[in-house]
Amino acid sequence: MQIEQYNAVCGALPHTTHVVQWGGAHVWKVGGKVFAIGSHAGDGTLAVSFKCSEIAFDVLREQPGLRPAPYLASRGMKWIQRQSVEAMDDDALADYLAESHRIVASGLTRKVRRELGLDPV
Repeated sequence: MQIEQYNAVCGALPHTTHVVQWGGAHVWKVGGKVFAIGSHAGDGTLAVSFKCSEIAFDVLREQPGLRPAPYLASRGMKWIQRQSVEAMDDDALADYLAESHRIVASGLTRKVRRELGLDPV
Protein backbone atom coordinates (compact mmCIF):
# COMPACT_ATOMS: atom_id res chain seq x y z
CA MET A 1 0.00 0.00 0.00
CA GLN A 2 1.29 3.41 -0.91
CA ILE A 3 0.60 6.55 1.12
CA GLU A 4 -2.07 7.68 -1.37
CA GLN A 5 -3.98 4.40 -1.00
CA TYR A 6 -3.62 4.47 2.78
CA ASN A 7 -5.00 8.03 2.89
CA ALA A 8 -7.87 7.06 0.58
CA VAL A 9 -8.85 4.08 2.76
CA CYS A 10 -8.78 6.13 5.96
CA GLY A 11 -10.45 9.14 4.35
CA ALA A 12 -13.37 7.01 3.20
CA LEU A 13 -14.28 6.11 6.78
CA PRO A 14 -16.98 8.24 8.47
CA HIS A 15 -16.10 11.51 10.17
CA THR A 16 -12.34 11.25 9.91
CA THR A 17 -9.75 14.00 10.01
CA HIS A 18 -6.19 13.91 8.70
CA VAL A 19 -3.09 15.68 9.91
CA VAL A 20 0.59 15.31 9.11
CA GLN A 21 2.57 15.44 12.35
CA TRP A 22 5.32 13.68 14.29
CA GLY A 23 7.98 14.10 11.63
CA GLY A 24 5.80 13.58 8.58
CA ALA A 25 3.48 10.80 9.77
CA HIS A 26 0.01 10.75 8.22
CA VAL A 27 -2.25 10.56 11.26
CA TRP A 28 -5.96 9.78 10.95
CA LYS A 29 -8.44 10.55 13.71
CA VAL A 30 -12.10 10.13 14.50
CA GLY A 31 -13.60 12.47 17.09
CA GLY A 32 -10.10 13.82 17.73
CA LYS A 33 -8.74 10.36 18.68
CA VAL A 34 -6.06 8.63 16.60
CA PHE A 35 -7.00 5.37 14.86
CA ALA A 36 -4.21 5.05 12.25
CA ILE A 37 -0.67 6.28 11.71
CA GLY A 38 1.20 5.88 8.44
CA SER A 39 4.84 6.80 8.03
CA HIS A 40 7.69 5.99 5.70
CA ALA A 41 10.22 3.54 7.10
CA GLY A 42 13.94 4.01 6.51
CA ASP A 43 13.79 1.95 3.30
CA GLY A 44 10.91 4.04 1.91
CA THR A 45 8.15 1.49 2.56
CA LEU A 46 4.99 2.56 4.32
CA ALA A 47 4.66 1.40 7.93
CA VAL A 48 1.07 1.56 9.18
CA SER A 49 0.05 1.40 12.84
CA PHE A 50 -3.51 0.72 13.95
CA LYS A 51 -5.45 -0.09 17.11
CA CYS A 52 -6.83 -3.60 17.44
CA SER A 53 -8.58 -5.92 19.88
CA GLU A 54 -6.61 -7.80 22.52
CA ILE A 55 -7.08 -11.09 20.67
CA ALA A 56 -5.95 -9.61 17.34
CA PHE A 57 -2.96 -8.02 19.07
CA ASP A 58 -1.89 -11.34 20.58
CA VAL A 59 -2.13 -13.10 17.21
CA LEU A 60 -0.71 -10.36 14.97
CA ARG A 61 2.33 -9.50 17.07
CA GLU A 62 3.71 -12.98 16.38
CA GLN A 63 3.46 -12.66 12.58
CA PRO A 64 6.49 -11.77 10.43
CA GLY A 65 6.16 -8.29 9.00
CA LEU A 66 4.05 -7.14 11.95
CA ARG A 67 5.08 -5.91 15.38
CA PRO A 68 3.69 -4.12 18.40
CA ALA A 69 3.58 -0.46 17.36
CA PRO A 70 6.54 1.52 18.69
CA TYR A 71 5.73 3.90 21.57
CA LEU A 72 2.07 2.87 21.71
CA ALA A 73 2.34 -0.83 22.53
CA SER A 74 5.13 -0.18 25.01
CA ARG A 75 2.62 1.90 26.98
CA GLY A 76 0.18 -1.00 27.19
CA MET A 77 -1.96 0.01 24.23
CA LYS A 78 -3.06 -2.66 21.75
CA TRP A 79 -1.56 -1.24 18.57
CA ILE A 80 0.12 -3.19 15.76
CA GLN A 81 2.43 -1.87 13.05
CA ARG A 82 2.49 -3.48 9.63
CA GLN A 83 5.97 -3.13 8.21
CA SER A 84 5.61 -5.31 5.12
CA VAL A 85 3.01 -7.15 3.07
CA GLU A 86 4.30 -10.65 3.88
CA ALA A 87 1.96 -11.13 6.83
CA MET A 88 -0.92 -8.87 5.78
CA ASP A 89 -2.00 -7.85 2.31
CA ASP A 90 -3.50 -4.45 1.50
CA ASP A 91 -7.11 -5.71 1.63
CA ALA A 92 -6.59 -7.15 5.11
CA LEU A 93 -4.88 -3.91 6.19
CA ALA A 94 -7.88 -1.92 4.96
CA ASP A 95 -10.15 -4.18 7.04
CA TYR A 96 -7.99 -3.65 10.15
CA LEU A 97 -8.01 0.12 9.56
CA ALA A 98 -11.83 0.06 9.44
CA GLU A 99 -11.90 -2.02 12.63
CA SER A 100 -9.47 0.39 14.30
CA HIS A 101 -11.79 3.25 13.35
CA ARG A 102 -14.74 1.35 14.85
CA ILE A 103 -12.87 0.57 18.09
CA VAL A 104 -11.74 4.16 18.56
CA ALA A 105 -15.16 5.59 17.63
CA SER A 106 -16.88 3.28 20.10
CA GLY A 107 -14.66 4.68 22.86
CA LEU A 108 -15.77 8.26 22.25
CA THR A 109 -18.29 9.77 24.60
CA ARG A 110 -21.93 9.27 23.70
CA LYS A 111 -22.23 13.04 23.16
CA VAL A 112 -19.36 13.11 20.65
CA ARG A 113 -20.66 9.99 18.85
CA ARG A 114 -24.06 11.63 18.50
CA GLU A 115 -22.55 14.92 17.30
CA LEU A 116 -20.62 12.99 14.64
CA GLY A 117 -23.64 10.92 13.65
CA LEU A 118 -21.94 7.70 14.77
CA ASP A 119 -24.56 6.92 17.42
CA PRO A 120 -28.31 6.85 16.85
CA VAL A 121 -30.24 9.47 18.74
